[in-house]
Amino acid sequence: MTLTWAQLRDLKCGELEGAADGWGRASNRADAGRDRIETQLLTGLRGTQRGAAAEAAVGRLQQMSRNLHYVYTECGLLRTTLNSLAHELRIQQRALREALDDAESLKFTVHADGSVTYPAAGEGLIDGKPLPGGTASVGSLPGLLPSSGLVAPNPNVAKAQDIADRVAKAVRTAAETDWRYARILRRLRAEEGLKVPDATWTDAAGDAAAVRDAARGYLKDGIPRDASPAERKAWWARLTDEQREEYMAVYPDQIGNLDGIPAVVRDAANRDNLQLLMGKLEGRDDEKSETQLAGLREIDRQLREGRQPPMFLLGIGDQGNGRAIVSFGNPDTARNVSAYVPGLNTSLDEDFAKNDLKRAWDTAKGASKYDHSSAAIVWLGYDAPQTPDGLASLSVMGDERAEKGGKSFNGFMAGLSATNETGEPHLTAIGHSYGSRTVGAATQHDGGIPGVGDIILVGSPGVGVDRAEDLGVGKGHVFVGAAENDVVTKLPSKQQSAVGVVGLVAGGPKAAYVAGDIADQADDDLWFGKDPASRAFGARRFPVNEGPPLVDGGGFSLDAHSQYFDPKRDAVSADSIALIATGRSREIKMEEPR
Repeated sequence: MTLTWAQLRDLKCGELEGAADGWGRASNRADAGRDRIETQLLTGLRGTQRGAAAEAAVGRLQQMSRNLHYVYTECGLLRTTLNSLAHELRIQQRALREALDDAESLKFTVHADGSVTYPAAGEGLIDGKPLPGGTASVGSLPGLLPSSGLVAPNPNVAKAQDIADRVAKAVRTAAETDWRYARILRRLRAEEGLKVPDATWTDAAGDAAAVRDAARGYLKDGIPRDASPAERKAWWARLTDEQREEYMAVYPDQIGNLDGIPAVVRDAANRDNLQLLMGKLEGRDDEKSETQLAGLREIDRQLREGRQPPMFLLGIGDQGNGRAIVSFGNPDTARNVSAYVPGLNTSLDEDFAKNDLKRAWDTAKGASKYDHSSAAIVWLGYDAPQTPDGLASLSVMGDERAEKGGKSFNGFMAGLSATNETGEPHLTAIGHSYGSRTVGAATQHDGGIPGVGDIILVGSPGVGVDRAEDLGVGKGHVFVGAAENDVVTKLPSKQQSAVGVVGLVAGGPKAAYVAGDIADQADDDLWFGKDPASRAFGARRFPVNEGPPLVDGGGFSLDAHSQYFDPKRDAVSADSIALIATGRSREIKMEEPR
């Protein structure tokens, strides 16, 4: 049926918004049910029951939670779709009414087909009589033909044509809007059955993308992407509950990764976005998608496991080598917050989800022994360098990615400072391997790393500066852990490497051995500047185990580079990191520098 201007004029957009409210209530009920399952039923069941029956019950509850998660997502999309439709139709309705009001004030008549009749006006040049009226219709060009010089145009012609065109444009745009949203609404339907398989989440990812595109003018333009974290926090606080719910439903990827938004909100948004991302990647068969999907599934598994300290998903994305920011403990309510930046070859994959997350978890558990008000974060918010198999050079370990990553890390830490509720939190930045270079780059921006009072560098090939005091927190607050058998902490400088250093990590163990063997142990210059563990650098060196030797009877090993956080493999180092992260570094008996 063709839309008429009378139908557009009389359209009750409030009814669409009322329907949207109904879907919103359904979405909220599903979310409340899911929350009760996750925070009460599953927690109680895991804590009190054991055996096959308990495991089966956990599986059923998790399936129910997943189903409610899907209902929450789809109902939220329906709400925003209807609200966005009402928003766009109301804009055209307003434009139509303005045109009709102008016609009424001029005593014009707007007909059902949109044509506009105007009265006689003006005067003829010969007889002085008013020029006759007429009718303007869409697409006609009355009064625009060249004048003979004897007859002046009726001044009402152009006004009537403008009104006719405005009426037609409002109706045409409203009809196009209605057609576009009808297609989206037809897509928002669930498969039959009691389960929500991966394929359904793939469809949900497409649904969310369609609604995001349609709601661009309604919601997206309001997100303060270019604002400071403090300004974003204030923006979020000003929103109504309904507005927040809509942003969460349609733009979980935006809200979940926006520094300055409270941690509990980012966590909720990113858990939703995690499901959409897995659905999106599920339908692809390229190597990158399969690798990232494995990492996302492992993160999802841990989120459902109910770990303690509790997990908060503060960032997730598939851009570049992938993004993931996970906190063990709520960083907004903790007095002590540490953020660990991983290094070379780190990307969103299963290894990251298992091992890098464990490093943050170990730090959180260690810190909780000294102060229960602690949170530990792993921050993969940048593209760390990747060494392809067989690479015979460390040239990939340049400064560019550290510089870009350092800027992003500063934005994240500024967000933590803005949302933390304790007043003056103790923030610690931890850089491991190339991540220490990224932390070093972050310190060189104006004001240093926001809120950070202590810096920990472990397994560092240098940080880009030659003195601890250049990191902006005072050299007494820069701590270094360097295992005797960690070859990365003994990388020769770029000048020395010209003699033939080959790929340390991806080049294989033999290459690592060559690198360690030719490094000048008497020289305190490393790949990225002065050795942070050296006397000349001036940091405080905390004790760590020497680590497994690079070469022993079992062959080559780089394990000494990866055990700093592990309380089983290096209890001394892990405990030192925990003490520093809780502001108790005075209890550590420091080692002599190199």
